[in-house]
Amino acid sequence: MSAFVSEIIGTMLLILLGNGVVAGVVLRHSKAENSGWIVITMGWGLAVMIGVYAAGIYGGAHINPAVTIGLATAGEFPWADVPLYILAQFIGAIIGACLVFIHYKPHYDATDDPGLKLATFSTAPGIRSTPFNLIGEIIGTFVLVFALLSFGANTFADGLNPLIVGFLIVSIGLSLGGTTGYAINPARDLGPRIVHALLPIKGKGSSDWGYSWIPVVGPIIGGVIAALIYNILVP
Repeated sequence: MSAFVSEIIGTMLLILLGNGVVAGVVLRHSKAENSGWIVITMGWGLAVMIGVYAAGIYGGAHINPAVTIGLATAGEFPWADVPLYILAQFIGAIIGACLVFIHYKPHYDATDDPGLKLATFSTAPGIRSTPFNLIGEIIGTFVLVFALLSFGANTFADGLNPLIVGFLIVSIGLSLGGTTGYAINPARDLGPRIVHALLPIKGKGSSDWGYSWIPVVGPIIGGVIAALIYNILVP
């Protein structure tokens, strides 16, 4: 139960701070408006770092179903615990998305573009191409999970691992995130997308359900491939 609660809190902080930085950059009359992609990628990296620190108190600090499934595939995490971790991650993501909406409510009301409002909840591709969008999410998550497994084979000073993971997220965002918005986390995308569909957001438009499967399926495939290849290289 402690690990379950830790995953909820860690994922909630991830989404609150990650989607929060997107809201600050894209919503009207925010003091961070138009501050750009570098701010978003740095904000997400710090959000992951803080989420991992918080979730690491009692749990494995996965805060991402693709990581949980990838670690289980690699034999680094028990399959019996996978459903509980994923449930906690989705609960945390939904709570975090609701908090972002509450925090920025006047700015949602002041923003006319429904696409910008959706961007504060979930990802969308720069160029819509199903095969390439899927490949992009697979590659980004492959890098994430393979790097996390590789970090486990290295020794860091106590408490340094979450900081390294945060830099990893920044690297993925800067190098690979410009195509799809680098969900690389099914709970990060689907949980807030559900919140977007349910909340009474003024002028919100479509939740883009036709695209929604890509940030779920792509990361899971990428995480599993990373685990399988890692096991081949490091038996």
